[in-house]
Amino acid sequence: MRLPKRLLLTAAVGAVAARRVLRAPYDLTGRAALVTGGSRGLGLALARELLDRGANVTLMARTAADLDRARARLNAGTRVQVVVGDVTSEADLDRAVQETVRAHGALDVVVSNAGVIQTGPLNDMTEDDFRRIMEVNAFAALRLTRAAQAQLRARRGRVLIVSSVGGKVAVPHLGPYSVSKFASAGLGQALRSELAREGITVTTVLPGLMRTGSARQAEVKGQQDREYALFATLDNVPVLSLDAAVAARRIVGALVRGEAEAMIGGPAALLRYAQALAPELVADVMALGNRFLPGPAGRKDAVKGAEVETQVTRANPLKRRAEAQWNQSGERDLS
Repeated sequence: MRLPKRLLLTAAVGAVAARRVLRAPYDLTGRAALVTGGSRGLGLALARELLDRGANVTLMARTAADLDRARARLNAGTRVQVVVGDVTSEADLDRAVQETVRAHGALDVVVSNAGVIQTGPLNDMTEDDFRRIMEVNAFAALRLTRAAQAQLRARRGRVLIVSSVGGKVAVPHLGPYSVSKFASAGLGQALRSELAREGITVTTVLPGLMRTGSARQAEVKGQQDREYALFATLDNVPVLSLDAAVAARRIVGALVRGEAEAMIGGPAALLRYAQALAPELVADVMALGNRFLPGPAGRKDAVKGAEVETQVTRANPLKRRAEAQWNQSGERDLS
């Protein structure tokens, strides 16, 4: 006997609701978390949210000065530990795990947040661009999980992988980034199913645009001035982009609930559902949108977004506030 589709849908929704009600949230009080890319941007916002929920935090990043500023902004004393290291180095990740345990007595949560973003036409991207971004955005999350696996198994800990809506829908001029985020989303699914038997819960989050001030850190190719102006503008439109603190709250909420995957931000969710329901239409819209973007420049060099700032992009008050608040520019916190 075939069951009505409405009954199946109702049962599925009920199962999801029951799971949320019956599964106790993960209490972060007194837990120890290691956050990669934690010195600025979303990583710093996640660290602040984790601290607010009672966790102790270790921040890992490549630059000591950025880490020192981040620790001062968090102003949480010995609850914040910093480790200078590169997420593409297995030895540095092992050391970060050991330093977290030394400082906080345990390791309960790892947050794979460190990432690179490149923007520009596909014809100006090289194969090396794809390989480099994969190392940071995908393989680093795998290495960190493996480095921490024994500690997490002993503590029935949690893994948070920060992917992107670009890991579900490839966006023009973000080719290498989308490829790496598709990989990180797939990694999250694989780890979720295989580490569950060890008592480790893996959550993958897929945010859309967020006001983290990170545009100035992007690697820009092609017609660099025009590419950056477009990217920095879209990254700071209130309706399209989400406030970093709000995004961090939702992301940590997904971790606490033990969700498998979570879309962060309304536009991200709409884009994913559109892709699921009408993939051909989304593909056509993306192809059409690409026609309005700056064309290739015929050169392979890249610059940081901060190097091609203009008076227009610099004057955006939301952008400047996010940069100052989340340690992107060295300015004081304007919040």
